[in-house]
Amino acid sequence: MREKISNIVMTAIKEFNTTYEQHIPIELGDETPLFGKKGVLDSLGLVSLIVMIEQVLEDELDVSLILADEKATSQKTSPFLKIGFLVDYIYRLMEEEISVWTDQ
Repeated sequence: MREKISNIVMTAIKEFNTTYEQHIPIELGDETPLFGKKGVLDSLGLVSLIVMIEQVLEDELDVSLILADEKATSQKTSPFLKIGFLVDYIYRLMEEEISVWTDQ
């Protein structure tokens, strides 16, 4: 499932790169910096990317997640620093969603 999520994130980033002036260099894969000191995105760019990822997740996996919320911002290490962190964060959120549904 992590690989599928990674592919979805990369698809959204490729779409972002063709739509916006900011360019995320995906050649580094999971190590690609997104936001923060080494990141290429400003706040608006990050929000735009997150919306794109949420949309692709919904389209591809029929899962509705909110990625930018208090839970994300309260993490010790921001899930938005680099691609790998973001993919891992989405994976954890999806595991929690599945757990909630199977516990009912």
